[in-house]
Amino acid sequence: MTNAEAARDWLCTPEAQVSAHYVISPQGTVWHLVDDVARAWHAGVGQWGKVTDVNSHSIGIELGNSGSAPFSEPLMASLESLLSALLSRWSIPPERVIGHSDMAPGRKIDPGPRFDWRRLGVQNLAALPDFDPVAELRCNTGEEVHAAFEQALQAIGYTPLAPFAARLAAFRARFLPQATGPVSGADLTLAQSIAHDYPVDQPSRFA
Repeated sequence: MTNAEAARDWLCTPEAQVSAHYVISPQGTVWHLVDDVARAWHAGVGQWGKVTDVNSHSIGIELGNSGSAPFSEPLMASLESLLSALLSRWSIPPERVIGHSDMAPGRKIDPGPRFDWRRLGVQNLAALPDFDPVAELRCNTGEEVHAAFEQALQAIGYTPLAPFAARLAAFRARFLPQATGPVSGADLTLAQSIAHDYPVDQPSRFA
């Protein structure tokens, strides 16, 4: 949409057949459109771990951003406050804060590579892996690395139903944006670290 207000209005239009619990504008305004306990239609077809109906197990937050621009400071500050409240209110662990690109790799690309996941992670509002990418980027590639990385992705929650290239791109966009080329030992080391620290859980009310 052209701006956050237009997106908000579209999400409130019945014929759109799409909705979200919250919308945050670049100016930091938070609109609460759907009750937390009600089902919204923000996720669509996708999967996270064993949760195949993500709409019924999640709270959807839409952010006012083009996908190519930095996320504004007022937006990020409002998002942090909202996430802190939601995680506390519903006992949601930080690893259950995911992007649409995580649950539907290839079909969805938001929040995109400009989103600052680490900023959320240091406040325990999202998963924050303990990893030194500079030291690991020179790791080798190979079939064994590929197979082990597949296993780690599934342990984290990425669905095997999406093409491998889409899952690798979604994983890197969030956790290792400087990486390029075939899957490497750096990807594997990071994925295994995340899988160890934040294993995907059984389905709960909120994914």
